Amino acid sequence: MNHPNRPHRQSISKPTLAALLAVLLAACGGGGSNSGTSATSSAPSLSATAALGEKIFKDTSLSASGRLSCESCHSPAFAYAQPNTLAVPQGGLALDQSGFRNTPSLKYLQSNPAFFFDAEGTPTGGFNRDGRANTLAEQARRPFLAAHEMANASAADVMSRLSRASYVADFKRHFGERIFDDPATAFDRVTLALAQYQKEDPDFRPFDSKYDAFLAGSVRLSDQELRGLALFNSANKGNCAACHISSKGADGSPPLFTDFTYDNIGVPRNGAIPATADANYFDLGLCGPDRQDLKDRSDLCGAFKVPTLRNVVKTAPYFHNGRFATLREVVAFYVRRDTHPEEWYPRNADGSVNKFDDLPAEFHKNVNITEAPYNRKPGDAPALNDAEINDVVAFLNTLTDGFKP
Repeated sequence: MNHPNRPHRQSISKPTLAALLAVLLAACGGGGSNSGTSATSSAPSLSATAALGEKIFKDTSLSASGRLSCESCHSPAFAYAQPNTLAVPQGGLALDQSGFRNTPSLKYLQSNPAFFFDAEGTPTGGFNRDGRANTLAEQARRPFLAAHEMANASAADVMSRLSRASYVADFKRHFGERIFDDPATAFDRVTLALAQYQKEDPDFRPFDSKYDAFLAGSVRLSDQELRGLALFNSANKGNCAACHISSKGADGSPPLFTDFTYDNIGVPRNGAIPATADANYFDLGLCGPDRQDLKDRSDLCGAFKVPTLRNVVKTAPYFHNGRFATLREVVAFYVRRDTHPEEWYPRNADGSVNKFDDLPAEFHKNVNITEAPYNRKPGDAPALNDAEINDVVAFLNTLTDGFKP
């Protein structure tokens, strides 16, 4: 996901694929395959606060239905993302209320900064798909209170439920015997504990994918995976690394595969979301409807946060609206959106393609059409052919945690 009209923090100049492959092949050796993510378990090293956070994370009794926990929508087996193929999750009192956005992964959020505009005016950081929360604790509040999620009426409602939980004695022992006297403060402790759990439990940031082993020099990628990596990095091919940074940090830290910024790529409308039955309903990301402080920034309408691509194989369906079911569809959309728009968008009554159909017409100008692979038009060749799309998908498979040689 790339950004119009500005330079990027990582931009591969334009070496040939052969040259890129030669560099990559020289860098590492070995071989291996992926395996699944291990299940979450209480680590002895968790602090008392984090240990409470783990219990809260898994507790269905804190929802109005008594059947929904944080873990219900953020499953460890699916990289702490949605454990089903629904475009959006369902919750509420009877678990029959549809949400509005696909559930993002909670992994690798430890370095996510609070929302800010950088020196170039580029929106950066924040939690949620629109960056409206500035901390993990703040991000944890809404699900408890949202009518289509855990559906509690208030913080006091949450704390009333927690006061009957099996671990209430631990909660009072840690936060004070009279903590329930002030429900607002007690609710703050709940979100603090959840944030601490995500910060401390290594399962949220194991950095143990095949690609991590490759960067460490302990395993070799397959020829197809190396081709995919070269295409991923190449500025005139996939150009994915412009936003999904694939190289180590200056301090040697492993890449997070996001630059924390936002982009508008004109994802097609998803009729599987009940809210879209209203032709006037649009999810505009940074400028609303959930986020209100930037509602007057029309230039940001339609922009959503660039997510990490770590574990992307496990987090289908894709994009904020869950429009695509497979990773191959996603890569194909990136490279064929502008050369073959009829593959992705509906036709108007006159036979023309209704491109960018999930945005009001006045915001079509916000869609990124300037950078590769979007800088094309019908009749041009896509930036990647079918075989190259397969190569990129093969590389993306190397980003799954739990690799065992």
